[in-house]
Amino acid sequence: MNTIIDGIGATVLKQKMERAAGMRNAKLNVSSLAFSQIPHQSRLFLEYLRDPLGLTAYYPNALRSPSDAAAFAPVVLEKYATPRQDLCDVLVSVNIRAGAHAESLANIQRLRNANTVAVVTGQQAGLFTGPLYTIYKAISAIRMSESLNSAGVSSVPVFWAATEDHDFDEVASTYFVNRSGHRYKAAYDPTGRTVGAPVGAVTIDEEIALAVRDLFTELGHTEFSDGLRGLLADAWAEGSTFADAFLKTMSRLLGRFGLVVLDPRDDGLKRLAAPLYAQAVFAADEIAARIKERSQDLVADGFHAQVHVEDDHFPLFIIDKDGRRAALRKTGGRVYRINGAKRQFAIDELAGIAAEEPHRLSPGVMLRPVVQDYLLPTICYFGGAAEIAYFAQNSKVYTALGRPVTPIFHRQSFTVVEASQGRFLEQFGLTLPDLFDGQEALLLRLARDSFAADTERLFELAEKGINAELDRLDQILSQIDPTLGENLDRRRRKIIYHIGALRKKASLAKMRQDETFERRFNRAFAALLPAGGLQERSINVFTYLNKFGPVFIDWIYDATDLDDKGHRVINL
Repeated sequence: MNTIIDGIGATVLKQKMERAAGMRNAKLNVSSLAFSQIPHQSRLFLEYLRDPLGLTAYYPNALRSPSDAAAFAPVVLEKYATPRQDLCDVLVSVNIRAGAHAESLANIQRLRNANTVAVVTGQQAGLFTGPLYTIYKAISAIRMSESLNSAGVSSVPVFWAATEDHDFDEVASTYFVNRSGHRYKAAYDPTGRTVGAPVGAVTIDEEIALAVRDLFTELGHTEFSDGLRGLLADAWAEGSTFADAFLKTMSRLLGRFGLVVLDPRDDGLKRLAAPLYAQAVFAADEIAARIKERSQDLVADGFHAQVHVEDDHFPLFIIDKDGRRAALRKTGGRVYRINGAKRQFAIDELAGIAAEEPHRLSPGVMLRPVVQDYLLPTICYFGGAAEIAYFAQNSKVYTALGRPVTPIFHRQSFTVVEASQGRFLEQFGLTLPDLFDGQEALLLRLARDSFAADTERLFELAEKGINAELDRLDQILSQIDPTLGENLDRRRRKIIYHIGALRKKASLAKMRQDETFERRFNRAFAALLPAGGLQERSINVFTYLNKFGPVFIDWIYDATDLDDKGHRVINL
């Protein structure tokens, strides 16, 4: 906490610490919601949550629950061959650069021991840490590592930052709930960056200061704002890389729990991964064939394939002379060409690059987890729903390269309901699933529930009366010409439709006359289901740090229950 509120006077600091301690000890009201109740979940994800052991064809080392992970440690340790001391030397360098806490450095020291495993998670290096689930992933790994240590399995939590990804648009913005209760987008795109370069290599320019300034203007000033603004200004400083800024922020927020951060672009890690890179080069055809076969199996079983792989697939990207991460495609025989360019590489040349210049190569999405678990003695990985689907495919890459397939668990998942939002839901008898119907549908439902009885009765009488008169007219017209009756039926449907539309408009207009209700209603959606998606998928953690301070991290830590496979709702 001290890192966030540096520079505050001793008296004020003491007051804040006392108040934070009281908030830390507050009992959280946490409930759980099955993912089957949440829209747009894939069948594969839901099946994996329900019965992972029933999907061992896709997840060979699936475990029923995190509490079963300890038994997998001997398999990991037997197969692990990366030089630990070299790995840990690199991790010390990366973490010191990220402003590591003593707890993180102590965990790296623990990792030097031959009996220590790693609980791993990761995410793209998003602006100001990106969406909330980045934090939830890290805390899931932290709590799992603590659980293993309690069970006698030496373990450390490691966060793998996906700094090699080259889609900058995916990480260049993040969302907040501002002081007016609206969804606010913070975005940043430095001038002159190389399009297609790994996002971690992007250098931050002076424009970042404006993004930080505008953010705290939108969030509004609280007792925590100055410290948080200083944290971001320090981490996201001009001249830093996106990777360093992201890792420093993660370390400042979670290092006190011993989280070890990792940047896979580091040359030392590239050298350690070189043997696996070379192996993947020679196995490229087999890897492509196995992934394609697995994709077909998934579709045949009624699931979906996350990644569509063609026959010319190559598992590694190459960093070109301009610093761009370029895909390689097979052109025939054992020759590969940079996608969209003339430059070609024979398979032996690529193998030579893997062995001698591994920093020029970058694993694709199907190979990246295997590289991660080659470098680290990974006992399990915490990922999101999409990553669980990826693992159903890239388990074939593990086996193609002779690696044990890592068990994957779904990360902890939360919606945070603040007191004002909770009061609004309670007043109208609503729960989070009610919001899944969408703003207009829910507003219409609430409007009809509160619509004046006499007005509602008038609409019912009008509709009934119109139908009665049209029935009489139908009898007459059908005797004159049957086609006139058919014509009347079409017009009847239009009339009733327009009556219904008018009824809907009147209901919505009635609710919107109440400005206080409309404001509370819109704020609830902006905070709890922004843009129709779960809060954790877009809202940034600094929304809550600015309101509640570092104790918010402790609340998430306390609310974490690795045995709960549902979506957890925290009522503050």
